Amino acid sequence: MTEISLTIDDQQVSVEEGTTILQACGGAGAGERTIPTLCFGDTITPRNACRLCVVEVEGSRALVPACSRPVEADMVVHTRSERVDHARRMVLEFLGSSVDLSLTPNVAEWNARYGADTERYGAAAATVAQPVKVDNELYVRDYSKCILCYQCVDACGSQWQNSFVIEIAGRGFDARVSTEHDVALPDSACVYCGNCIQVCPTGALLPTTEFEMRTQGTWDEDRQTETETVCGFCGVGCGLTLHVQDETIVKVTSPTDNAITHGNLCIKGRFGFQHAQNLPDDHRRGPSLPSA
Repeated sequence: MTEISLTIDDQQVSVEEGTTILQACGGAGAGERTIPTLCFGDTITPRNACRLCVVEVEGSRALVPACSRPVEADMVVHTRSERVDHARRMVLEFLGSSVDLSLTPNVAEWNARYGADTERYGAAAATVAQPVKVDNELYVRDYSKCILCYQCVDACGSQWQNSFVIEIAGRGFDARVSTEHDVALPDSACVYCGNCIQVCPTGALLPTTEFEMRTQGTWDEDRQTETETVCGFCGVGCGLTLHVQDETIVKVTSPTDNAITHGNLCIKGRFGFQHAQNLPDDHRRGPSLPSA
């Protein structure tokens, strides 16, 4: 691969051709030297939806999204400037005043770093109240936390599952994630793979087990351990990460860097873990899978 040299924050950097600015800067994260992102996922093609990762490129009229902009030879990038910080502060304030970001990692740190005041627009700016959608046993949808990042849509669509169950419906303030004709999930073509949950960055989509434990105040990630294993339901060999609290599996994810799954699973791999634990018949055993 051809290497390209550019300058990032006054430092000379050489990366492979096709690398994005975000990758050249070290990827997404909460550290001071990395670029903040909300809508970015390492298994989904960037949509440039949240605009939190914008950086300043000398010679460019507008700020550019680091998650999708490829580097160019002799490009000069500034990841922190008055203009960049102002843009990120506005994004955090707009989203924080209208969407519940309480389950979004790193937001509190970013608010402090960029001086974002999410209350300055007042209570009238909040998202229209909407109840949590609980219409199946496997996962819940809380769209008051949704930032319309398109990741669930893309994971369900052509990039991974090819089920095309959901899409962004409406325009402007009425834009929302919806099934076809806004039918309930059990009446849709959903196959309950849960890959939309895997990519959701804000907790708008949660496994029922996690949602119920959070509601009861028993969810505690500090007490959880993660165990890597292989799904035994078939011979594909999908990689699983078992999240265990108090000797009980509370949810299952898949490593995004797994060469087989890339973070994706089927209904059995993600939700069919109740057989693995011999516990009383309560919610901790996991949900029962829908019949075929």
